[in-house]
Order: sequence, then structure tokens, then C-alpha cells
Amino acid sequence: MYVIKNATVYTMGKRGTIKQDIRLRDGKIAEIGPNLRAKAGEKIINAKGKVVTPGFVDAHSHLGGFEVNGAGEDLNEITNPLTPELDAYYGVDPTSVDFKHALEQGITTSCIVPGSANIVGGLGMVMKSAGSDRVVKRAAVLKGAMGINPKGCYAPMNRAPMTRMAIANMHRDYLRRVKEYMEKKEAANGDKEKMPPYDLGLEHGIPVLKKEIAYKVHSYMHDSMTVLELAKEFDILITIDHALGASDYLDELADKHVKGIIYGPTAEPLFPGEGGKLDYEACIELDKRGVKVACMTDSPVSPKHMLLFEIGECVRRGMNPVRALAMITSNAAKIVDVFERVGSIEVGKDADILMWSDMPAVATDAVLETVIVDGQIVK
Repeated sequence: MYVIKNATVYTMGKRGTIKQDIRLRDGKIAEIGPNLRAKAGEKIINAKGKVVTPGFVDAHSHLGGFEVNGAGEDLNEITNPLTPELDAYYGVDPTSVDFKHALEQGITTSCIVPGSANIVGGLGMVMKSAGSDRVVKRAAVLKGAMGINPKGCYAPMNRAPMTRMAIANMHRDYLRRVKEYMEKKEAANGDKEKMPPYDLGLEHGIPVLKKEIAYKVHSYMHDSMTVLELAKEFDILITIDHALGASDYLDELADKHVKGIIYGPTAEPLFPGEGGKLDYEACIELDKRGVKVACMTDSPVSPKHMLLFEIGECVRRGMNPVRALAMITSNAAKIVDVFERVGSIEVGKDADILMWSDMPAVATDAVLETVIVDGQIVK
């Protein structure tokens, strides 16, 4: 239990940027106010001259699921292009050293999803990098993919999908089958004899059609409009993940079906076609249009420090630093549906706190000095 005193606090919530104290108790943010005094059992952290932010939220990651303790991939089932029945929960190693590395970069929460080899890869979850009860949300999203990843995996097997035509058709066919399955279940009204045969893969799609979770789709510029077309046709919520080239469709993406754009990572060489356009300005322009924008590491595909690098590049191109910080705190938490617990410093939320030597969105020499998860110092 701690009282953090004298810091400049970027709450990323309604209170904005404040200079007040924060009381952490029982893993939660218990109180925010001026001149808080330590109570019995509480320790004071003097943060004078320091900057405090929420723990970072990585909106798209494969943390703990690739090269798990040297055992290979556990989040990419490259045997069938449609595997909606899978669940990332069973492919993540919570003891992976990758979580320690994430904490060193301030990443306290990650949306961990199956890889993008498959058109429908399965359910993703939101998980913390440390703590005793680390799963924040099971079945947080349903992962989909477009473009070169499914093509590159299955074309060499001489099976579909070999083209973007096939990928679009297979997404549409899956969503259509989920809709029919859901309608049959509803029409049966609990009558077991009228119920369709149980199908876990179709069950995982029902929350998408009910808009309870988003269809989280790996997509670059070639396929963004296809994903949006599917979202409109089935009236579902989507996130477009990676989104390089989004500047080609700024007005189109400001659509009610787009729950968020998750940009990056950008620490990879550009390649012809869908990976050929690097446009940080898209984050700025989409944010201006009211679209929630976040950044990602795609860990372990890229270095963990990519979150800071990407928001820094957005600031370099003219984004307000606090709006840039939102892309890896409040915006990211809202996009993956965990803002009620993380992503901002507000009373009642999880005590996931970072203490910096300076404002990390603008100071290239800002040092992450302390990481707190669930009220415990973990770095």
C-alpha cells in the first residue's frame, strides 16, 4: 500500500493532467487528491519532479505464445484457414520471459491474440504482465486476418486461400454461417430437439454478431475497405489491426462499425504491396475524426519499445503529446474493452502505474523508474 506524492499525473481520464497525490490500497486506486497523508501500513513514494502515467496497454500482441520457453509457436495453428474454435488462453505461457521484458517497457496489460496465419484464428484475451490474477478478460475479441499472411501460408499447400478473392469469400461465408446458426438457436427457444448441432467455432462468432466483442482483423491498405464492407453487411464492430495505408481511407474509416484502428508495428522493412506505405499521419487524422486510435507491438514480432517509438513519431508529425499517450493507455483500453479497469488513473481502477523521469511521449531521454501492477512494485 502506497501514497504517491508530488508527481505530475497524466490521468488519461476526465481529470486530465493534475498535480495531486494518489493512494494505492488493496490493488486499486483508492484516492486522488492534494496533500494525502499516509495511513497505517502505507509507504510514501516521493515523486517530486517525476511524471506518473497509467500502465501501458498493448492493443495487439502475441506475448507469451511464440517461442514459449523455446518450444515454438503456440498461437498460430497453421493447419486450417478457419479455426474460430480456438482460444488464445490455452496458448499463452504466463511464465514466459517476454512478460518481464514487457514490464521493462511499461507494458502492464496486453490484448493477446492468435497469429494471423488463419482467416479466422480464434478468440483473444486481455492479460496483465504481472500479478496474481492476470487475466483481465477472456474472450475479448475474435481474431481475423486478411492479405498476405493467409495467402502465404496456404497457397504453398495448393489450397485456399490463394487470393484475396478467396479470403473475402471465406470471411463472408463464416459470418453467414454464424448468423444462420444463431438464428436457429434463437428459433429453437431452448427446445433441445430443435437446436442445431453444437459448433464451438460458430459459438465463438455469436458475440461478434451481437456486438458484444469486436472482430479484430489483421489488415493493411489493400483490404481495409473489404473489412469495412463485411462490417456493414453483418452490422458488426471491427478493429483494423496494423492499418498501414489507412491514410487512403480516412473519411471511410470514420464509420460507426469501426471500434478502433490499431496502428503498427513499424520496426519492420517495408515490402511491396500491402506493407508498402508508412503513414503515421493517419493516426493524427483519424484521431481528429473521432476514431479511437491505438498502437501495438505485435510482440514478439517487434521490439517491446515500439509503443513509445510509434507515439513519438506521431508527436514528431504534429500530434498533441497527450493524445499520443492515449494511444497506448486510455484509447487502447477502450478498444479492447477493459477501460473499466485499466488505461487511466481514476479512483476504483486497478493500481497499474508508471513513474517516469519525464513525459515519455516527448522526452527521448525519459527513464521508466518504477512499474506498479495491482498496487505492487514489480520494477
